Amino acid sequence: MAGDTIPHFHNTAGHRSIEIGVKEFMCVGAAAPDDHPHVFLDMGDDVERVCPYCSTLYRFNPELNASETRPEDCRYTEAA
Repeated sequence: MAGDTIPHFHNTAGHRSIEIGVKEFMCVGAAAPDDHPHVFLDMGDDVERVCPYCSTLYRFNPELNASETRPEDCRYTEAA
């Protein structure tokens, strides 16, 4: 994913797990101002990864693109 923008995801709603379409990403926890340190996570050859800060379980879903999540609206974008 070198050269690409690393997508950021949040779990403000407290979902048990979030499906994402990338294996390298940043978890921010909840949306600001309740976020935790933005941590880079890499699934490598695995298909899921737990955030060490907020314990959100992220699952790779190859049917999703880099900006999609299931449930929807878990992609984090910073306010300009």
